[in-house]
Amino acid sequence: MTAWIRMLSYEESTGYLRQLYDRVKGPGGAIDNVMKIHSLRPHTMEGHSALYKSVLHHTGNTLPVWFLECLGIYTSLANKCDYSVAHHFAGLTRLLKDEERAKKIYAAFVAVAPERVFAGKELALLAYVRKLTLTPQAMVEADIAALRAAGAEDAEIFEANQVCAYFNYSNRLLNGLGVTTKGDVLGFSPPNTDTLDQWEHV
Repeated sequence: MTAWIRMLSYEESTGYLRQLYDRVKGPGGAIDNVMKIHSLRPHTMEGHSALYKSVLHHTGNTLPVWFLECLGIYTSLANKCDYSVAHHFAGLTRLLKDEERAKKIYAAFVAVAPERVFAGKELALLAYVRKLTLTPQAMVEADIAALRAAGAEDAEIFEANQVCAYFNYSNRLLNGLGVTTKGDVLGFSPPNTDTLDQWEHV
């Protein structure tokens, strides 16, 4: 079982859904279940894919993609979303080209001890996304002041906020509908572009 509700396969798709599937296909024509879960209401897939692309794979972002992946993994671990953790840890490992470093980052995140591998601005941004995920009602302006004091610019804070918000959306989509990674190709993602319609996976 790959999800608790029906997902239409590529072979079953027609019209608008087929167009979207063709846009988001990965290596060998594979379509990740995180996209297939939208198949009964394809317009939501278009919104999801645009949001994903804009917060993680747009050239307008300035934080490194590998660190954006870290923010997403840390958020997903807080939400216990195995699907997102598996996909984005594989992506992080590919981006870093350093399996040992990736493993150390993952171990630190699981232990809720990111200070083992991060410091300064990066550590502050990680603390921010965890608090925003677990206790959003407790956020205060001082949280932003602390990020600035650690060296984060407002635009970088916004990037971290958007990655956190996206993963909270995606985690609830996946956990709420029982989506698994069965049949997925882990770790592939679209290249960074300055548009939202280029989806060739790398």
